[in-house]
Amino acid sequence: MAVVVVIGGGLAGLTAAFRLGARHDVVVLEAGNRLGGQIHTELDRGFVVERGGEGFVARSEAVPALARDLGMPAEELIGQAQLRSYGFDGTQLRELRPGEAATLLGFQVPQEELGKGIRSLRRGMGSLIWALAGNLGARAAISLDTKVASVEMRGPQLTVITASGRVLPADGVVVATSAAVAAALLDPIAVESARALAGAKVVSSVTVELAYSRDAIAHALDASGFVVALSAQQQGLRACTFTSAKFIDRAPPDAASLRLFLRPDAGELAELDDGAWIARARAGLARVIAVRGEPLRAWVSRWVDALPVFDDTHRAAVAALERALAPRPIALAGSAFHGSGIDAAVRSAEHAATTLGAALASR
Repeated sequence: MAVVVVIGGGLAGLTAAFRLGARHDVVVLEAGNRLGGQIHTELDRGFVVERGGEGFVARSEAVPALARDLGMPAEELIGQAQLRSYGFDGTQLRELRPGEAATLLGFQVPQEELGKGIRSLRRGMGSLIWALAGNLGARAAISLDTKVASVEMRGPQLTVITASGRVLPADGVVVATSAAVAAALLDPIAVESARALAGAKVVSSVTVELAYSRDAIAHALDASGFVVALSAQQQGLRACTFTSAKFIDRAPPDAASLRLFLRPDAGELAELDDGAWIARARAGLARVIAVRGEPLRAWVSRWVDALPVFDDTHRAAVAALERALAPRPIALAGSAFHGSGIDAAVRSAEHAATTLGAALASR
């Protein structure tokens, strides 16, 4: 059987590995100490805490199909319990029109999807990663804490070299990393186009999830959350999700959880500790709704240079790199290359697996 090396153990990499594993020997190399990438769900004393992506677009066909093929029960897929959303103008909350929140946050949502919200999984999006990992147990060899240094051609042989010096001959490679990492890995094969992608624009994000006793919050929490008008933003606070209202079973019955989204600058990421981010989140929340007392729990998640900016320059650089790679059995997969979001990541991985599988079958 052909050997395929998948570089990156996030959603895209695991999805590609799952699809390719039925016909090929697959090796997954993940630089970090866990699988999932930007999907990271924590289950903590009755709270379902999304430290990364919380859901996927309502119109998605790819994510439900993947969940079904993984053997996940249909009832695991859930929609929003609340579809309305609020906007905060610095003085008061007002109900937004369907789709207005997405527009204010810069999300590109088709007209027919406005107001439909997103879907998720009952125990969080991490359920999808856990199901993929479970299914891959018999289909792939997975190595954590394994950083890849480069992808090279050694004569006619495609070869993956790890940072520790391990050499893995491969018949095919899926690169499911950030754009910057992909550019460095592929420099030996596609120098000019890889380097054009090295400077891809990215932004960072910090989220703070706060848990309170339900009676500590005066607001009805009768919406999915609120977005803050650009002119009213302070200390980077852009939006807040009423997590326990937006999706069922996200908090114990007598508690509420709220997730605040902040856009930091580079200095703040280096200088502020968890306590400082929690203080910022609490102060920002207090500007909008009345909350009594200390939070029961708080979770801070940092995503440094994790969110790609899909401008024309980025799209052109990805297209150029893929043209340069086309003669070889190497595929790019993930939302760093083919559109942001969970649905885009899955579709990109499915396409990579199909294309690479066809290339290997034709040999």
